[in-house]
Amino acid sequence: VYQDGTKQKRERKKTVSFSSMPTEKKISSASDCINAMVEGSELKKIRSNSRVYHRYFLLDADMQSLRWEPSKKDSEKAKIDIKSIKEVRTGKNTDIFRSNGIYDQVSEDCAFSIIYGENYESLDLVANSADIANIWVTGLRYLISYGKDTLDMIESTQDNMRTSWLSQMFSESDVDNLGHIPLCNAVQFIKDLNPGLKTNKIELKFKELHRSKEKTGTEVTKEEFIEVFHELCTRPEIYFLLVQFSSNKEFLDTKDLMMFLEAEQGMAHVTEEISLEIIQKYEPAKEGQEKGWLSIDGFTNYLTSPDCHIFDPEHKKVCQDMKQPLSHYFINSSHNTYLIEDQFRGPSDITGYIRALKMGCRSVELDVWDGPDNEPVIYTGHTMTSQIVFRSVIDIINKYAFFASEYPLILCLENHCSIKQQKVMVQHMKKILGDKLHTQSPNIEESYLPSPESLKGKILIKAKKLSSNCSGLEGDVTDEDEGAEMSQRVGKEGVEQQNSMMGKRFQLCKELSELVSICKSVQFKEFQVSFQLQKYWEVCSFNEVLASKYANENPGDFVNYNKRFLARVFPSPMRIDSSNMNPQDFWKCGCQIVAMNFQTPGLMMDLNIGWFRQNGNCGYVLRPAIMREEVSFFSANTKDTVPGVSPQLLHIKIISGQNFPKPKGSGAKGDVVDPYVYVEIHGIPADCAEQRTKTMHQNGDNPIFDESFEFQINLPELAMVRFVVLDDDYIGDEFIGQYTIPFECLQTGYRHIPLQSLTGEILAHASLFVHVAITNRRGGGKPHKRGLSVRKGKKSREYASMRTLWIKTIDEVFKNALQPIRDATDLRENMQNAVVSFKELCGLSPVANLMQCILAVSTRLVGPDNAPLVVLNLNDQYPTMELQGIVPEVLKKIVTAYDMMIQTIRTLVENTDSLYEKIVQCQKA
Repeated sequence: VYQDGTKQKRERKKTVSFSSMPTEKKISSASDCINAMVEGSELKKIRSNSRVYHRYFLLDADMQSLRWEPSKKDSEKAKIDIKSIKEVRTGKNTDIFRSNGIYDQVSEDCAFSIIYGENYESLDLVANSADIANIWVTGLRYLISYGKDTLDMIESTQDNMRTSWLSQMFSESDVDNLGHIPLCNAVQFIKDLNPGLKTNKIELKFKELHRSKEKTGTEVTKEEFIEVFHELCTRPEIYFLLVQFSSNKEFLDTKDLMMFLEAEQGMAHVTEEISLEIIQKYEPAKEGQEKGWLSIDGFTNYLTSPDCHIFDPEHKKVCQDMKQPLSHYFINSSHNTYLIEDQFRGPSDITGYIRALKMGCRSVELDVWDGPDNEPVIYTGHTMTSQIVFRSVIDIINKYAFFASEYPLILCLENHCSIKQQKVMVQHMKKILGDKLHTQSPNIEESYLPSPESLKGKILIKAKKLSSNCSGLEGDVTDEDEGAEMSQRVGKEGVEQQNSMMGKRFQLCKELSELVSICKSVQFKEFQVSFQLQKYWEVCSFNEVLASKYANENPGDFVNYNKRFLARVFPSPMRIDSSNMNPQDFWKCGCQIVAMNFQTPGLMMDLNIGWFRQNGNCGYVLRPAIMREEVSFFSANTKDTVPGVSPQLLHIKIISGQNFPKPKGSGAKGDVVDPYVYVEIHGIPADCAEQRTKTMHQNGDNPIFDESFEFQINLPELAMVRFVVLDDDYIGDEFIGQYTIPFECLQTGYRHIPLQSLTGEILAHASLFVHVAITNRRGGGKPHKRGLSVRKGKKSREYASMRTLWIKTIDEVFKNALQPIRDATDLRENMQNAVVSFKELCGLSPVANLMQCILAVSTRLVGPDNAPLVVLNLNDQYPTMELQGIVPEVLKKIVTAYDMMIQTIRTLVENTDSLYEKIVQCQKA
């Protein structure tokens, strides 16, 4: 909808009329754009030296020239002939924009430039909204393509595929051929075609239309039906996208769609056959299916389909190496699994285990105590939680253990039973779980735990174990009693509290001890002791407070400790409401088993659920290489780039939202919401950030945000992105929906994000429409403000460094690797700088890919007589650009920049193997 910055300067004859709808119009066709341009808009004209002029721009009624007023020039000079326009460029992608002092104050989505004249001059403009910018860009591109024939072309498309398709469907509903159908049928018809629309909104549109025509009755004609459908079911942001790739047609043909899939969606090996399959799958009009044309409705169907989901489908199945040691994985873990409410007074129920196991949890907790009739029971000791029978829990575990994942399940057994009932526990587990129990003793010759792959279908018991020199049928071991910690929470907390409980001992029967194989519970003392004495099959549990202490004070040691040993972190006993700790605080240290209260929804569970989606939801996620390799060093609290890891730039544009519901707990009347969106980055401290959009008042149906954000991701393998939609005008509850996704699972391009409720259910038809791009280079703006975007000279570059071990032999060997690493960094930086230069000369931002660059310059490579000015030679391994005769200076610069880019890529490729070999030789030495 266009309203900001658009006004009617004076009465003007409309060249192309709007429909008769009385309310504010959506832009959904080229005619709408041309009409808006004839009426005019206030735009900011940007000049060098940070000068900004507010001018009123309009298209002449004859559509031959673009004018602006007021101007010091006479009216004949304050204009640009449409036929002189070479290109319309979106974003801040000209020299004037890049060198302007207000660069950072101008929205990328509101800026555009008109390149005109033989010298390729630029008229740089900023609209008051992204919608206004889109109107001018779309309209001008139509005018450039069709010139004086624009009107004829637009009129010829009025009877387009959509109209034909809707007419046919209307005729099928009008079985008696009356020329009209009942209002209720028309409403349901549109509802069936667009299920997200509210019934009352559709009814209101028909009634408004009838009122504007002073029509009585409730019958709907074909023309009225088409008009209301056009008004309600056209998404302007998708229309603008379609014409961007359709060569200014009202549909995409197979070649247009191929270009969109390759250039924007990042799809490889696209053929016309693939494009045609998509068209036939999503295009509703029979004509479009037959001709291979994708209309606005087909394009909308495609973009909202699972094919354009933001989550990479490759990660919906197990896609990581599952043959690494168990300690190299994060493991989806539950705390007090038996609870379905808080951990002090809440009820215990077997549904807690069913829910956790169905969600892919691979570590569940059993807090076992003596029960009546010689049957052990499960509950949180020293609290008022209810009890469930141990045997029934084992039955449920046996049934659901491998429902969601075939990889090993860990039972964290907190045993408080007498010897007599311990034996009952053993009988139940042996009888019910049988061969699923892994009881094979660890191989003392090994240094690491076995892999998830080798333990498929196995259940591991994590519990106390008698020492090997215990010859009797029972012995005493130290106690692990989280419930006792809770009962003492007021008097003590943190490290002192955990240590105070470790002196307590209890009797353990040998039969139960023998069920424990590679997950023996032991008490943690300190890192240096563990590095020297701890066995790889021994597991330590850390209270959240103690784990936080180590994470802050000994981050490097904690990461190194977790390379070999499993560490379990459980929530502080102060969390009597079963709130959750932030799992990222401990994942960044490599802690594998971070136990979460699955019964408590919210941000922390969103992170946990989102994180474990990335490997087929199998409950195991391979940790970053820098947290696994013996020779690497990583500090969890780094607030800068990570040595050896190339930072990524994440560019996210929040385009629009669809069908936002009212917050579930809102006390406000009516269904109106004032939505805004937060984009949050969760990861290591250096990556944590958040940004928000503006609020869209009283529009939850299809709010247009059009806001772009940029985030630097220093450790991509540990980063997550969370999209949160909130209501700015709320009473009681502001939460509308969210979606959390690991950075590694993001698909680039134009994507829809399905929103989820607080408890994780998909919200019907509610989504965000976004554009995602990932680069490792920032660009645009003044050099001193661009951070990573600066083309770094050698003096300012950050090179990877070696950690001195003070072992002379090793330190001397690795010194030899420093120069090859520096050389590799220089090659990479030189290549990235050359790519940025080429993109800028193509008139694109650093977010663009090389396919988009070639597309952008393709129109400039042809002369007035359609003779090629530049030929792309594909015979060589690296394609070259060859000039054909005399060409404009601006084109020479593009070809020179292209040659430089290709040369740096060639040099990088040719030298990478030899540099890598030198570094590997140092590692071998």
